[in-house]
Amino acid sequence: MAVRYRKELDIISPYVPGKPIDDVKRELGLERVIKLASNENPFGFSSSVREAVMKALDEVNLYPDGNATLLKAKIAEKYGVTPDMVLPTCGSDEMVDLIAKTFIDQGSEVVMAEVTFPRYFSTSMMMGADLKIVPMKNMAYDLEGFKRVITPETRLVWLCNPNNPTGSFFSRSELVDIMEFISPETLVVYDEAYYEFATHPDYPKDSLDFLKKYQNMLVMKTLSKAYGIAGLRIGFTIGDATLLGLINRIRNPFNVTLITQAAAMAAIDDDEFLVKIIENNNKGKHYLYDEFEKMGLEYAKTEANHIAFNARKDAGVIFSDLLKKGVIIRPIGGEKYKTWLRVSIGTMEENQEFIKALKEVL
Repeated sequence: MAVRYRKELDIISPYVPGKPIDDVKRELGLERVIKLASNENPFGFSSSVREAVMKALDEVNLYPDGNATLLKAKIAEKYGVTPDMVLPTCGSDEMVDLIAKTFIDQGSEVVMAEVTFPRYFSTSMMMGADLKIVPMKNMAYDLEGFKRVITPETRLVWLCNPNNPTGSFFSRSELVDIMEFISPETLVVYDEAYYEFATHPDYPKDSLDFLKKYQNMLVMKTLSKAYGIAGLRIGFTIGDATLLGLINRIRNPFNVTLITQAAAMAAIDDDEFLVKIIENNNKGKHYLYDEFEKMGLEYAKTEANHIAFNARKDAGVIFSDLLKKGVIIRPIGGEKYKTWLRVSIGTMEENQEFIKALKEVL
């Protein structure tokens, strides 16, 4: 190729999303396909979101509020912070990208887990980071391992809790310990996309309280998962106003659409919908636990809306065989986890169809 480009791209692979349902139907001639690959909300979204979207359609000839003023105020009120501590983005993906561009220089020391959200890796490497990857311990973060590689020179630490794709979590006391260990000059990005699903008593539900003491911490949240509006792409980050101000300098001015802002404000208000989603997720989680145990399959207990399990056979083969039966899940990936896959928790009917198909392909 004659045109010059950044050589960091040579070690970065494009992100491969979960296969779309219509593509699978068309390719394999199937009438029914269930997608349990992308941790989407199988129960849809709040009815109030639909109303807000329909109303906003009347104004799509206008640019959205580039500051997302009303949405910031709504988020700030819900979480007990000030609006200048909130920055909405086009999903958490955009924020991961903006954080990397803002805080990582060529050669900056960056620390992340071996099996976690893949965007941390690609955006860090794109900025030329000196990446230190910490192996997993029983499919979970090894924070003692993090402490062995973090130095006062570390520029950024990526933490995902509960973790994607393993569903594992680390406790409040572990979070305190790692934050006390890390230099105040090191940025800690704490991604809690699956926060709403976490029910374990040791999970740090009070993560936003940490911001009062640790001004080097950013907490990322999303409305894609529990709130069910992944297609509208909306995440938001809460943290020190000065840090967010730096990120805001390179944010695209109209990154959150007019329709998305309206939908997000409606979604955040519907607590009743959220309770229903969490209850159904718990039912599905325990059903899948029971079925994996009956089948003698190893799995990782989850605090998210997905479960990692060991099929004991090549994950790529299992993925393909399930696809032929109209069930889309996805392999975990990585050399050490060639037999591990991740399944999103669906409706009870979808969970049962997945288990039936899994038994057949195994």
